[in-house]
Amino acid sequence: MKSLVAVLALTTALTFPALALARPVTLTTTINDYGGNGAYLALYVTDAAGAYKGTLWMAGGRSKYYRHLGGWLRGSGGNLGEINGITGASVGSGRSLKISLDLADALFDAGYEIHVDAAAEDMRDSPSDVVAPLTSGGAGKPVAGRRYISAFTYDM
Repeated sequence: MKSLVAVLALTTALTFPALALARPVTLTTTINDYGGNGAYLALYVTDAAGAYKGTLWMAGGRSKYYRHLGGWLRGSGGNLGEINGITGASVGSGRSLKISLDLADALFDAGYEIHVDAAAEDMRDSPSDVVAPLTSGGAGKPVAGRRYISAFTYDM
């Protein structure tokens, strides 16, 4: 229940600027089989100017490692209060993270992007491993990652 409330709070915050309706979206992040410990991931939204707008999900429960999620850290200022209730376990090598949430209709086809930062213990960090424009036409189409992520998709 707590994670549902947090997701609703975030999506409401992303909805209010445009007073738009929201739609259910499923985000799937598939990790490469890199053979290391589980990856920490930060999924967040930026606007058309590249300004951070909010966090959608944080995979990895130990906050001392969040400093390795550089794009998210710069955008959010490391505000841990923002991610209360929207965190889960790190994602193992060769596995997938699948989350469902509501996103404001106003975010689609308006220049907004989903970023996925990734980091794994004793390996290089990968800020913006994936950057996926939020477009109606992009739904269901995989976006390749740069280092740890083999594919990212969003479905509506």
